[in-house]
Amino acid sequence: MPRLLTAQQIEQYEQRGYLSPVSAFNEAQAQHYRKLLEDGERLHGLAPDKRRKMYLYLKWADEVVHDPRVLDAVEDLIGPDILLYHLTLWIKEPHTDAFISWHQDSTYFGLEPADQHVTAWVALSHSNHESGCVQVLPGSHRRGQVRHDAVKHSANIFPTGQTVAVDNEEPLDMMVLRPGEFSLHHTFALHNSMPNRSADRRIGLGISYIPTACRCVAKQRLTATLVHGEDRFGHFDLDPRPGADYDAKALEVHAEAMRRWHAARAELIPKAHGEAG
Repeated sequence: MPRLLTAQQIEQYEQRGYLSPVSAFNEAQAQHYRKLLEDGERLHGLAPDKRRKMYLYLKWADEVVHDPRVLDAVEDLIGPDILLYHLTLWIKEPHTDAFISWHQDSTYFGLEPADQHVTAWVALSHSNHESGCVQVLPGSHRRGQVRHDAVKHSANIFPTGQTVAVDNEEPLDMMVLRPGEFSLHHTFALHNSMPNRSADRRIGLGISYIPTACRCVAKQRLTATLVHGEDRFGHFDLDPRPGADYDAKALEVHAEAMRRWHAARAELIPKAHGEAG
């Protein structure tokens, strides 16, 4: 029996490659998390690497990625033994041209089997048409991995410029979310997001979950966090949970995890574009 999702919701995910919206916590809790994020941003800044794997040095982010409603939904899709592989904080400032090009999450992750990876996108602010919510091409996950080009654009949040051409006439679905809601999308689902034309920041956490049987094909051994169940495979070094925000030990753990992440990416990105190396 499913833990949170209905049979119809699971079927939608399987058929369309995404599910949205699902409720995680109420708007007041989302505002609380946002305040903690922005208070820390004012005090410590928010360098690019600090926007990734934030759960390793921030207790509130650790709380979000362990939220039982998020994990119950993920378990309904990939089973009870779950690793947290990665997290990215996505912020679009108000009235800016920043966008995210059409892509698949699977492209540079190097996961095997790739199709077991699911992304939970948790909204800390309103994510809608005006603010540039995530758009998805329904059913596109059935295409499997597709070739991505590297097309640099100053407004693209992706520094690599990874992109896939999508026919403008293809039907798109918008994953509109209120603060505290989340969407789920398949790693092969083609998705993007457009500029934020609203008066508020668009803030969300893209959380990558995989079953413990999944591994990364990069030579560099990576870390991951066991968030549910048991790890009987040992494909990753397991991360500890933070004792306190910006704790010295937690920051060391985060720095080492990111060092390994960049080393693996340096190997995986050229391979994804068919380059030697």
